[in-house]
Amino acid sequence: MKEALWERTVKVATAEQTHALGSALAGVLEPGDLLVLTGELGAGKTTFTQGLGEGLGVRAGVISPTFVLVRIHPNLPDGPRPGGPDLVHVDAYRLASAAEIDDIDLENTMDNSVTVVEWGRERVEHLSDSRLDIEMHRTVGGAAATRPEAGQDAVLDFDPEDDDEPRTIVFRGFGPRWSAVPEILEESA
Repeated sequence: MKEALWERTVKVATAEQTHALGSALAGVLEPGDLLVLTGELGAGKTTFTQGLGEGLGVRAGVISPTFVLVRIHPNLPDGPRPGGPDLVHVDAYRLASAAEIDDIDLENTMDNSVTVVEWGRERVEHLSDSRLDIEMHRTVGGAAATRPEAGQDAVLDFDPEDDDEPRTIVFRGFGPRWSAVPEILEESA
């Protein structure tokens, strides 16, 4: 994996702020953009993607594609970005390799869409020479949650009252498309 060209960290306090950050970032996204979301369960990946969908002006109802692997949300002609890109939302959690990603045929939609891949790190980098890597962390029990080491179980905390616990979101730009930090991330940092 090539080194990131830049890195920015943004802290959000609520799910609403996570959603709003996604919506704001959507304003700079273009067809062909690849976003790779990483973070433990409950970190806010789908909430962030819902914000992206709203900002892109796609059909409402963005939910996790865990059981179907891919959901395509078409751009609405009467939305905030008529004629803008569709949103392709992928969950690669159950996919073990880049070859399995190739089997779902994303290259046929990437040119006209913004493609968001949850759990895509080390699986989708071959799809584009540029990507925006977004790593999300939530606080569990007052301490920052970390990715489990090999052989350890993940800490799963599904308390529905935790939607508004703070999150740290780390953005990293790779490739020529993301050679400069988007202004929205300069303002939020």
